Amino acid sequence: MLTVKQQYQAHEHTIKPFIAKLHFIDRKVLKYNTNYQGVLIMAQVKPLIQTLKSALKAHGKTYADVAETLQLSEASVKRLFSDNSFTLQRLEQTCSMLGMEISDLVQQMHERSPLLQQLDVEKEQQIADDLELLLVTICALNRWTLEDICSYYKISETDCIQKLALLDKLKIIELLPKNRIKLLIAPNFAWRDNGPIQRFFQDKIGREYFRTRFDRDGERLLVLNGMLSNNSNAEFQRKLMRLIREFDELNNEDASLSLSERHGVTVVMAMRSWKYGLFSPMVRRDGSD
Repeated sequence: MLTVKQQYQAHEHTIKPFIAKLHFIDRKVLKYNTNYQGVLIMAQVKPLIQTLKSALKAHGKTYADVAETLQLSEASVKRLFSDNSFTLQRLEQTCSMLGMEISDLVQQMHERSPLLQQLDVEKEQQIADDLELLLVTICALNRWTLEDICSYYKISETDCIQKLALLDKLKIIELLPKNRIKLLIAPNFAWRDNGPIQRFFQDKIGREYFRTRFDRDGERLLVLNGMLSNNSNAEFQRKLMRLIREFDELNNEDASLSLSERHGVTVVMAMRSWKYGLFSPMVRRDGSD
């Protein structure tokens, strides 16, 4: 099966007249403001190119370096930036010159976004201390409607609206007319490392989460063990972050489906330097036989 990129290239002469502008690029999927396969309107080309400019500066690179990489004149490269007219291939080549992938560039763009990326400790604690508020928060972040929440959980419409109003006050959502929910979080929104929500999961939910054999459909448990250098460890963690972004993208794409077509999924990723305590008595000590 052809990828979206390959399908676009094969039908470029047909699609191009309908494209006002390329709206979103990432390493896996190319999406356009058309009725073509994989539609999603996201006017993000300009901020993406602005982020690329900042990345060039941060790496000490110039338009001349980009010109050499793309085998273009420096004047042509300046036009690419001023017109925001990078092709996917040229964007990939420029990112590669910086030791990056397009997904890394998109992540940097999100980090520059004015949208909420993380709550402060006090706000997280407020949510963690109120189980009903935590429930409504998780539902809202997963794009449930008021009707979805009240029909699935034993929570009255009045109580649910009160919790949504509190999330509005916390600037996590905007509660619109007719109690519609608009998220105010950035695509890379995350709970604080070792913050109240993360600790709540570890203390209250962790045991329940692992109370399964992970052998049913849609379940998987993988345990890896190896010995990595510091550089390899850092590289693997970067790959984990890219995988998290891909999960978020799939979650966002499925948000338009009905609640009956989506199923709650929790992914836990963790890695640490760890020696099995079970083997500790068998370790040879200095001066031992």
